[in-house]
Amino acid sequence: MDLTINEKRVLVALAEVKSVDAAVLAEKLNASVEAVAQWAHLCADRGLVNLEMKVSEIVVLTEEGRKYADEGLPERQILVSIDRPTSIAELAKHPLSKIAIGWLKKKDWITIDKGIVTAKLDVPERADELVLRRIRENMGKDILQTTSGGCGELIKRGLAEISKMVSWNVSITPEGESATAAGLDIREEVGTLSREQILSGKWKSLPLRRYSVNKLPKKIYGGRVHPNQQILDEIRSLLFGMGFTEFHGSIVQNAFWNFDALYQPQDHPAREMQDTFHLGEEMELPAGWEKIREIHTTGGCTGSTGWGGEWSPNIARKCVLRTHSTPLSIQYLAQNPKPPAKAFSISRVYRRETIDPTHLPEFEQLEGIVMDRDLTFGHLLGFFKEFFSRIGFESVRFRPGYFPYTEPSVEPEVWVDGLGWVELGGAGLFRKEVTTPWGIDCPVLAWGLGVSRVSMLRMGLTDLRQLYRSDTDWIRASPVRRVQLCR
Repeated sequence: MDLTINEKRVLVALAEVKSVDAAVLAEKLNASVEAVAQWAHLCADRGLVNLEMKVSEIVVLTEEGRKYADEGLPERQILVSIDRPTSIAELAKHPLSKIAIGWLKKKDWITIDKGIVTAKLDVPERADELVLRRIRENMGKDILQTTSGGCGELIKRGLAEISKMVSWNVSITPEGESATAAGLDIREEVGTLSREQILSGKWKSLPLRRYSVNKLPKKIYGGRVHPNQQILDEIRSLLFGMGFTEFHGSIVQNAFWNFDALYQPQDHPAREMQDTFHLGEEMELPAGWEKIREIHTTGGCTGSTGWGGEWSPNIARKCVLRTHSTPLSIQYLAQNPKPPAKAFSISRVYRRETIDPTHLPEFEQLEGIVMDRDLTFGHLLGFFKEFFSRIGFESVRFRPGYFPYTEPSVEPEVWVDGLGWVELGGAGLFRKEVTTPWGIDCPVLAWGLGVSRVSMLRMGLTDLRQLYRSDTDWIRASPVRRVQLCR
């Protein structure tokens, strides 16, 4: 039987005493109790020793209890400070008076007559003080009856508490005695050979540490990309392969880009505090903002009548955490108004959502636009069918939707076994009220998809929060998706 050097040391020590507490054995072997318990468990797995676990209750002092163990209980401290009859008002000035006066009266250590306090002389130590000192002197090693005398009183006062102490009794079995009787080499084993030992041949006489080629080595986990990020990279690579370019933008947007430029009225419910994270900062409006004001109030030259009413540039300057990534799309179009254009963004967005398995206050959104002459609504539906097919959703359907900045609009849904039809976002053609102010005179297909939900469905998760937790075991168990980004 191949035993490690530490297993042999445990057996040799037990051969003398037969049965012993692990703490005593640890002292004998000059090791920690935890290490000896581990070695004994290895021996027990081989049937060489028996292990018996004992759970005991001990009383230990709390932080406050340790303080009073050194300085004395509050009532004792005040008692020794009273050297003459004194008034209650004077006694109340002592920092411990709120705690101590009640206990002084309860223990009958003082008398109070007409507001004058007189201390009794030569008051002996009570049971609670004796127990307090005993616990301090024995550092919690004594097993005390938690309901006896002053011990229970200390616990009620929060000066002591019950703690469980686990100990192990280790005893040698007949098989262990046989192994010891056969002789055990307890010389320190050599696990690594030097060049000199190999060349000189000294390795032949050394006690070499044995190892088994059948035993699996310890599993090593290398660094890896988070599963959610892998899927985002896969989607990014897919869109690059379909001829798209990527754009980016700031997390903080003013209301002009986040709402107004998208033809969302200034009194729209989505702008309310319960839906949007508003910031104290303001951001200047871009050149040409007056065209947006005209679109909102009269419709401008788009043939629309607009929303009417007043439009405030002060409201438009106020900053928010972007509630969607569409403001990045309209900024990209404002900078690139000439067709053709195919661009996308995968961006973190922020909304005041109640956290549950399918909603979070921050999540990733895929924003995309396609601009060219003679584009139709059919091109948008065809793109979605192709896109969802490439990321693993074969069945796609569309239902009508409404968004302030697209017309016509749809909400694409995909079929997921076990869940049915799942809606993943919204899409449509940008309204003229959105594109005309920036000199765009051709159709623009636009969509926004919740790619966090795509990741959740791809990985078979039922809780969106799992994507953002540092669950190391889940990350290690998730399959690796090797994505080659092509630009």
